[in-house]
Amino acid sequence: MAINKIILYYGFTPVADPKAVMLWQKTLCDALNLKGRILISKHGINGTLGGDIADLKKYARQTKEYPGFGKIDFKWSDGQGDDFPKLSVKVKKELVAFTTPDEVTVEKSGITNGGKHLKPHQVNELVEKHGDDVVFFDGRNAFEAKIGKFKNAIVPDVQTTHEFVAELESGKYDHLKDKQIVTYCTGGIRCEILSAVMLNRGFKEVYQIEGGIVRYGEKFRDRGLWEGALYVFDKRMIHRFSDEAKTIGECEVCIGPTSDLRNCLGLGCKDLVLLCDSCFEDPENLKCDESHVRGRKKLQEIG
Repeated sequence: MAINKIILYYGFTPVADPKAVMLWQKTLCDALNLKGRILISKHGINGTLGGDIADLKKYARQTKEYPGFGKIDFKWSDGQGDDFPKLSVKVKKELVAFTTPDEVTVEKSGITNGGKHLKPHQVNELVEKHGDDVVFFDGRNAFEAKIGKFKNAIVPDVQTTHEFVAELESGKYDHLKDKQIVTYCTGGIRCEILSAVMLNRGFKEVYQIEGGIVRYGEKFRDRGLWEGALYVFDKRMIHRFSDEAKTIGECEVCIGPTSDLRNCLGLGCKDLVLLCDSCFEDPENLKCDESHVRGRKKLQEIG
């Protein structure tokens, strides 16, 4: 009986020939019958894949053989077998689309000008020691924070990572530049870049959670500083770390508690609507409207 899993991972290291790595990765995934999304750039690799656990283990072993990929942290979660419709392996200018490909300095050891990594227990220790001087800063799209976020976190008003630079340069967060900032995102990759972008713009002390929300949630489940459910970029859409997870989301129609994000029915619209089971039964609540204009442009990022 097949055991299906999903892996989430990234690795920053100089890649001399991204196209060659792309072709190798595609061939490897096809041979192992894996589906999902992989991005390759001159800075490294970023991927989410689903398949049989034995095939994923083979993939991880072979990928780690590439120079610079040996320290990749593969994060595992349960899959359903049909979590991704197809395999997509592409070469991009950036592993995450911040539109700032030249702001990060990448060496074999990874990004060298980003925020300091904190292990999950170190995050809690920092908060215990410094209290309100520690500010959690969400590095994801704003809709992801509707169903889960760190307690008292700052959630920037962004629909895609393209908007982060303008948001940071707007002056909204200048009062935080002397605070201790802990950036966080799903698996950690967005914060690798966001923390560097913030340091480059005058934020003095910026951290990132090693392994992102995923590793923090695996460590503390729902008894730490994280609240709610985690949005994930596959067919599951939502991941909870335990049965004790709080429901912090509110239905966009009746304001009732829910963590269920539903796909808008508008042709070409990638926006998601937060609806409870009762309101989901009425197709009218999934119709596209003017508030979804930015949603149509939403990029399906990994991280």
